[in-house]
Amino acid sequence: MMLRAILLASLLALPARAEPPAWKHGVLLPKADAGIILMPARGGFGTAQGIDLQISVMKDDTGLIRALLAGELDSIEGGSATAILAASRGAPPRVLGCYWTVVPYGVFAKAEITEIAQLRGRAIAVSGPSAAPDLVARAMLAHAGIPRGEVRMADMGGDGDRYKAVTAGVVDATVVSLEYTPLANAAGVHMLVRGSDVLPNYPRICITTSTSAIANRRADLVAFVAAEIAGLRHAMSDREASLALTREIIHIGADDPRPAFMYDDARANGTIDTEMGIPMDKLAWLQDELIALGNMKTKVSLDGIVDPSIRRDALARLETRK
Repeated sequence: MMLRAILLASLLALPARAEPPAWKHGVLLPKADAGIILMPARGGFGTAQGIDLQISVMKDDTGLIRALLAGELDSIEGGSATAILAASRGAPPRVLGCYWTVVPYGVFAKAEITEIAQLRGRAIAVSGPSAAPDLVARAMLAHAGIPRGEVRMADMGGDGDRYKAVTAGVVDATVVSLEYTPLANAAGVHMLVRGSDVLPNYPRICITTSTSAIANRRADLVAFVAAEIAGLRHAMSDREASLALTREIIHIGADDPRPAFMYDDARANGTIDTEMGIPMDKLAWLQDELIALGNMKTKVSLDGIVDPSIRRDALARLETRK
């Protein structure tokens, strides 16, 4: 009895194991690329780096950047345009790296619309202002010489809602993920323009954080970026694991062609940078495009909205943990 009492007292005297720090990360609505985007969280890579990686989902880039700047999230991943635009308005976001290096969107239209000029006087479903679908539509019109006022553009929610709107005839065209390509013909629509043709240097998904997170939670931030890179490496090296995770997350069967289409398209075109570099040349191009489209008036210092040191430390962390 005495021995048992001593052992019990010893166990009770041990310090409680600390819970891993929570890291709140915002992403866009899961689609047929979810197995790539959510592999870091769902594949256990956050846990491996000692953080509790918690995911919040929002419908567009505008909502993500607002939540980040309000302190509701520690980091987000979305369009690089919103970070540049926020900086132009005096906000302090910091881009840490980008991994989806082109716009994986297309403009899908009714079958009878065979050229961009036919969109004059018609309705296009987009998402929130300055989010990627909105920018793709605006760039398409600008490149075709169609004044913005000659087309009706309506915010109609996420990709699924916008795709339903065009297939039901509510609108004449929409900007949605390329994942709908293998389904389009059977639904009576077709891809009119690939987003990367009108925005060829737009890094679609960048990891962005706040100056507060960098100053106050740098160690956790480095662990988070390490988890992201490790998860992306795994996702792009294990096709079947990525596709299975996508099907699990968005609740679709193995016969749905969209996950395989998105994964194979990304791999074939080399659009995923698993090491999450910061493409300064593309950011500079995008800033010029945002000015040309009227989204901002003057340039900001791009060096002031990036922080390459977090990625550098995350890569070193992964190297030492091999």
